Amino acid sequence: MKEFTIGRNDAGQRLDRWLGKTLPLLPAPLAQKYIRLKRVKVNGKGSKRDVRLKEGDLLQLYINDEFFDTPTPENAFLSVFKPQLDLVYEDENLLLVNKRPGLVVHPDENERVNTLITHIQAYLYQKKEWSPYWENSFAPALCNRIDRNTGGIVIAAKNAETLRILNQKIKDRELSKYYLAIIHGKMNPPQGRLEGFILKDEAKKQVKVFDHPVPGGKTAATDYRTLKTKGGLSLVECDLLTGRTHQIRAQFAAAGHPLLGDGKYGRERDNKQYGRSFQALYSYKLVFEFTTDGGILEYLNGKSFQVEHVDFVDEYFGEN
Repeated sequence: MKEFTIGRNDAGQRLDRWLGKTLPLLPAPLAQKYIRLKRVKVNGKGSKRDVRLKEGDLLQLYINDEFFDTPTPENAFLSVFKPQLDLVYEDENLLLVNKRPGLVVHPDENERVNTLITHIQAYLYQKKEWSPYWENSFAPALCNRIDRNTGGIVIAAKNAETLRILNQKIKDRELSKYYLAIIHGKMNPPQGRLEGFILKDEAKKQVKVFDHPVPGGKTAATDYRTLKTKGGLSLVECDLLTGRTHQIRAQFAAAGHPLLGDGKYGRERDNKQYGRSFQALYSYKLVFEFTTDGGILEYLNGKSFQVEHVDFVDEYFGEN
């Protein structure tokens, strides 16, 4: 329990507004609940959320200590009241989460709270499976990343051993990630491999594709096969053989077939024609194909997981 005495500058505020200002990590719905449960007392008694505080009032807060911390990226999960996660699969070692387009996976300069990892941490914290306040606690970590405007399956490790194994499996190509994409035009041949060298421009936050080695460039290879064609568009499935930044988007654009909606590598005129403002790209399937021992994750070997629904497939290739 912590006590606060209301000073002149805080007098006249509503109780719930004062609580929100004093404890920024405490979600508003949880603050309302604590007021109802009389875990927030004014002068020794329960109170209503809209009561106006007076100078000299004594507040007693029966609230967990962590909510009194200063907000940081590490404790931002506390302010997430209802984690929004579309779970594809979960067990004691990992989560497979279907990330929606528009959500960033990690905090950045523009978004600190509403990120995938923050929602995952809040989910596990509220399930009492994890807490950063436990001794030697491992923080849930992502094994792969997906661009803000790309949707699809992201893997989150619940323990250090899972993170170590999956990072190695991804590096050794013992875990296949399949994407669905819509491109402008038709690929010729309809099935094949895109190969080249990708050079990242940090200042522009984009990449360039070359057909020959360049200083600082990294090899990039993507297998693709055309699933459907319709109205000047093609639906393709891609298997990432390497995991470079913007690999699928940049390679198809370099081949003359940019992704539908891609504002960075595509053509704005073409995207406007179809009414799409972000890339039609989705990491829709994950296949565990271990060729070496999987340790505590061996039970996943041979298993495949995929999202049930990809909106742009129905929108542009649905039966009508």
